[in-house]
Amino acid sequence: MTQSSSKSRTWPVPERRRTPKIIAIVNQKGGVGKTTTAINLGAALAEDDYGVAIIDLDPQGNASTGLGIDVEDRSLTTYDLLLEGKSFSEVLIPTEYENLRIVPATPDLSSADIEMYSNRKRSFLLKDALTSRDVETLGLDYVLIDCPPSLSLLTVNAMVAAHSILVPLQSEFFALEGLSQLMLTMREVRQSANPDLRMEGVVLTMFDGRNRLAQQVLADAKDTLGELVFSTVVPRNVRVSEAPSFARAVIDYDPLSKGSVAYRSLAQELTTRATV
Repeated sequence: MTQSSSKSRTWPVPERRRTPKIIAIVNQKGGVGKTTTAINLGAALAEDDYGVAIIDLDPQGNASTGLGIDVEDRSLTTYDLLLEGKSFSEVLIPTEYENLRIVPATPDLSSADIEMYSNRKRSFLLKDALTSRDVETLGLDYVLIDCPPSLSLLTVNAMVAAHSILVPLQSEFFALEGLSQLMLTMREVRQSANPDLRMEGVVLTMFDGRNRLAQQVLADAKDTLGELVFSTVVPRNVRVSEAPSFARAVIDYDPLSKGSVAYRSLAQELTTRATV
């Protein structure tokens, strides 16, 4: 099902040169809603007529699957972008959603950390790919990088390439403890490779307002991180969980669900707030 926008846009737009904002969606823990956030935030931004590309940097390829990209259609992937010298425009493919495209991933990417290690520019491969001239001709406003659930060389590449980091944080007991390690890694990247890297924000996911622990995690996050915490929280919602099995974004699968409302709100907040 194609998600239409109120204003139509033809891709690419070669006469419209601009540099997209690059946001790495990062959490070293799995199962916190990272890929779900990449898919649904991307779809919500595209619905608002922003040009969006998602880079699937996770060897599991869940963002690709969740947007309906069959394995046989992934002839060129993130692996080719990083290690085979393919340009960003060559590996970027359309999804069923207007204004939303993706660089897909396959399990081949699982060997990338080892293969990149011997490269002197191993931490800058994604940055180099995203600063090439062809990126400016694609009519993109946002590039969202769905990182693997680890602080690996792939994740470091995302941090070096990105303008900012968005962290999905599950409402659980050890959530802030894991975030502290991520912040340390971010600080190291800023000191060594990307001094302009900023924190876009932290978004609470799988939030159950009836749960006292969830309320406490939210309160602690705001006390600790202040304005870094998005006002939008993504609720625990069965429609959000079901949508990937139908290879659809939740805003398409059930446009009126609480999950859809939350991701539309997150997209609006993202586009209007200042990066910290």
